[in-house]
Amino acid sequence: MLEYPSQQLDLAFHALSDATRRGMLDRLSRGPASVSELAEPYGMSLAAIHQHVRVLEASGLVTTEKHGRTRECRISSEAVQRVESWLSERRQLWESRFDRLGRLLESDSFKGEQP
Repeated sequence: MLEYPSQQLDLAFHALSDATRRGMLDRLSRGPASVSELAEPYGMSLAAIHQHVRVLEASGLVTTEKHGRTRECRISSEAVQRVESWLSERRQLWESRFDRLGRLLESDSFKGEQP
């Protein structure tokens, strides 16, 4: 089982807990975008959008780079992969547990016994 720093995952899941930030990540999955481009679909101030970008940046899910007066944002595939790997491990663990439970419930020891 892979180990991840708890704080790193906490920050990533905090960033993912907000629909606006998930929408920004969806947009960035299609390629880099400026903060202004990220703000277009949302009816909020540029300052509020910047706060969301800072949360994404602090989580490591997004990197930003300033080009003149424009700040370009891009998704960090490595950070997304880390979160996906963590989730995949949990999914495999629970699938294994459910498979064992299913086998147990189908075994002879449970057949014919009803409360």
